[in-house]
Amino acid sequence: MLPIRRLIKSNTTDNLWLYILALLEKQPLYGWEIPGLIEQKFGFRPGKITPYRVFYRLEADGFVKSRTQDRRRTYEITAKGRAELEKAKEFYNKALDLLN
Repeated sequence: MLPIRRLIKSNTTDNLWLYILALLEKQPLYGWEIPGLIEQKFGFRPGKITPYRVFYRLEADGFVKSRTQDRRRTYEITAKGRAELEKAKEFYNKALDLLN
């Protein structure tokens, strides 16, 4: 695999949590909305099951919380999730500064 392909993969599908939290920062969402929104906003499409696995892990770790309403589950970011997203943004900004 070419270095740029590896970089793209490790910064997209391998770290899907970052994109999920970024979307949830704006508003609560249904799980099924996430793949399409990620493709629309970030330019790549995760697998159909992968976002749900990430949601379960994020919820177990306290970064998101879910609510079931009318047999539909919505997810929203928690304060802990916002703090983690800010740390990720700081990391990327610092990395870009160092590369420039």
